[in-house]
Amino acid sequence: MTRRIVFVTGGAGFIGSNIVAKMAENPDLDLVVCDWLGQADLGKWRNVAKHPIGDFVPPEEMFDWLEKRWRDIELVIHMGAISSTTEPDADKIVQTNFCLSRDLFRWCTDRQRRFIYASSAATYGDGDLGFDDKDDVDSLKALRPLNTYGWSKALFDIFAARQAARDYAPPQWVGLKFFNVYGPNEEHKDSMKSVAAQIWPKVRKGETVRLFKSYNPDYADGGQLRDFVYVRDVGEVVEWLHQNEGVNGVYNLGSGKARSFHDMAATVFKAAGLEPKIEYYDMPPSIREKYQYFTQANMDRLREAGYPGQMTPLEDGITDYVQRYLTQADPYR
Repeated sequence: MTRRIVFVTGGAGFIGSNIVAKMAENPDLDLVVCDWLGQADLGKWRNVAKHPIGDFVPPEEMFDWLEKRWRDIELVIHMGAISSTTEPDADKIVQTNFCLSRDLFRWCTDRQRRFIYASSAATYGDGDLGFDDKDDVDSLKALRPLNTYGWSKALFDIFAARQAARDYAPPQWVGLKFFNVYGPNEEHKDSMKSVAAQIWPKVRKGETVRLFKSYNPDYADGGQLRDFVYVRDVGEVVEWLHQNEGVNGVYNLGSGKARSFHDMAATVFKAAGLEPKIEYYDMPPSIREKYQYFTQANMDRLREAGYPGQMTPLEDGITDYVQRYLTQADPYR
């Protein structure tokens, strides 16, 4: 009997492990995680400890493993990336986020295996061109990311769209432009955690949390807006794509509704049964000029492609995150 393998790069990371958790609900699939776990005491292994994993593959052995098992592979989900927007090594970013993605895309094309990968809302840059996920080559080329991370993701979106236009693509290929994802299994992310996770230690103690002041007269302090999306919704979308292999292209993945950082912080306090304690402090001068005051995913194209699910409202997502995970001795999904 042919095995149905779903191969997940970055599968022990934040978003990757939540996708593994969702896909593992299907007993007919074998989930293979390609990742580094790092130091045991940092707990990244706990992100996947509750789920049946068919195999672990270190990234340096990825293509050897894929070649040996390619007949059994149904889908490659590529979440592995340098996700830090402040990573200083541009060569490292490009090799990981573009070159590796390019090679996996080509492998899936040659072997005719399906491919879903992580893009990013960082491709939109300062947002002046809006947040419409048009995925024709000219629209993708028009975007101007603000950092190397965003550029590396945009570069691969363009590559994939160009290859598809030349009829050289996997039988299914989908890029997902993640907006501000939050939820369980981000304990290992340090400074790249969501706002909810970063402020939780102070909220738990009933202490005051600090948010940036605004330097834009159209936005109050803490009124800067972001599209916060619960990580469970990401898993739902990926599973839907797995069930609908005729869907191809690059799509936004957000909630579709921008909310303020004040809303986010106040909701974390409320979910913990506490009154909000929030103060505002000066934004570092080095980021003031390029700071984004608004992001909001246009979700129309994913809806038009047939996705029927509803995105989790901020209050419901934060309540679930706080009460089922952050307040528990075992906060992992």
